[in-house]
Amino acid sequence: MTSKEKNKSFKPLLYTTTVRNPERIKYNLFVLKKFENQILTNEIATTVVADLIKYGLYRPMKVSNNVKTIWRQTSGGEFAVTLLDDKTVSKIIDDNPQKHKEAGFDWGYPSRFATIFDLAKEFGFVYFKIGKKIEFSEVGNILVNIVDVQIGGNNEISFNLNNPEREQTVFLQSLARSQRANPFVKVLNDNIPLLLLLQTIRLINADSACGNGVGISRKEIPLLLFWKDNNATNLYLRIKQLRKDYGYTPSDEVIIDICIKEIMQGKYKKFDPHSIMNDYVDEFIRKMRMSGLISLRGAGRFVDINHNEDNKVEYILDNYSDYVRFTDEHQYFEYMSKIDKNLIAQKSEVISDEKTNDLLSEWLKIYDWESIKSELHILASHKISKDDVLKFLAAPVRLEFLTALAIKSKLPSVIVKPNYSCDDTGLPTSTAGGNKGDIECFENDYGILVEVTMSEGRTQTMMEIWPIERHLTSFIEENKISAQCVFIAPTIYSDSKRQIEFVKYSNKLCIRDYAIDDWTEYLENKKTLYVE
Repeated sequence: MTSKEKNKSFKPLLYTTTVRNPERIKYNLFVLKKFENQILTNEIATTVVADLIKYGLYRPMKVSNNVKTIWRQTSGGEFAVTLLDDKTVSKIIDDNPQKHKEAGFDWGYPSRFATIFDLAKEFGFVYFKIGKKIEFSEVGNILVNIVDVQIGGNNEISFNLNNPEREQTVFLQSLARSQRANPFVKVLNDNIPLLLLLQTIRLINADSACGNGVGISRKEIPLLLFWKDNNATNLYLRIKQLRKDYGYTPSDEVIIDICIKEIMQGKYKKFDPHSIMNDYVDEFIRKMRMSGLISLRGAGRFVDINHNEDNKVEYILDNYSDYVRFTDEHQYFEYMSKIDKNLIAQKSEVISDEKTNDLLSEWLKIYDWESIKSELHILASHKISKDDVLKFLAAPVRLEFLTALAIKSKLPSVIVKPNYSCDDTGLPTSTAGGNKGDIECFENDYGILVEVTMSEGRTQTMMEIWPIERHLTSFIEENKISAQCVFIAPTIYSDSKRQIEFVKYSNKLCIRDYAIDDWTEYLENKKTLYVE
């Protein structure tokens, strides 16, 4: 037994908190891509982190007020930045020494590099090791290639997505194979978390004596995070007993006792109860939702299978439940890095426009107008949502969803057709694709194309207005209808307004722009979506 194997122990699952939003991984990989095939050194690792700082993708704490202002303007999910100059980046690095050490890397920024990209390596997107070439995989290249980069004046750069659905495909592929006991981590837990989750939910839902058929509750997820093996039957039976003893509302202390004293047999000493019951659970749900196979039910209290993807669930359980264990890092990376075309070929259930409208109406039973307005204001002010469902949606996705709800809430006679992909509850799993508008609305004999963005400043003008013109033209041609566009953002930049006026007078297209808070005020005071 090697020293590395001797140091292994059973631990609760925590993928990473360094990259809290998995959507950000593709942007990190975009920066790393230019170093592909270079031999990784500690110096190159530091250079990569410096580039991440330049792009605002990694943000140390001690920075000037000017840098803070730039980063506040780029906190939305559609990533657009004013690049920092080399002198500013060097000062940030000097002012923020990293008290950090990862095995195989020098102390400081090289180790920070390892921490930032460890999850990407574990998921099979990129392989790196000091003294070895930086190697991108098939799935890693897909993530890089969906990023469309546009460069504007004043050192500005914006990232758009060519095909957001492909990102979900990549994470589905990786999560279906991702083993706890992989050679990159020092853990003895032996299971595939996504498969354990799916199998446990199916057993719970199939047992009428175990509950109401809506999956596993947030309170019960810590048991799965601590679970030592892939025996879903035993996990389901333990949850069944837990529900018999305490219903759906066991105390945190009860759950912690089961995890520490029963599952870990008292051998796990270092833990923060709040982190285990909240942070670890949120991180797990956030990653599992990236597969597209998971729905949230009961206003976020339960995690269930997304039945729009039953074909993929069946395929994964049939083909990945028995798996080969790896001890060699590069062999595991190669296993993780290949696309399973048969998995991707599994068909998803397509939700009809009528059902989409019905699902929006169902969400209005959970979010009334004041809740919707409040959450939109949170987006406008770039604050963090604490809602048990909405906090799992990246800001651009959340804005599309809340905008659709807002229209449906205040103007119920308007037909609302969001173009985002969604699960079986109608909750978005990704933003609308780049070749169509965000939300199509129909009111009497008129059409209204609603386009939303979290981008602001000059990057807003660069990213949004010309695509909106194309989308609106296509919308009019396809529907043979008189139509206009409503454009919504946290704030509307002055150049965007001038460009909108140019489109209006040169192409006779009507684009109405609203800051988010002005938009909610409009809905509160007007009776129609289309303006004559």
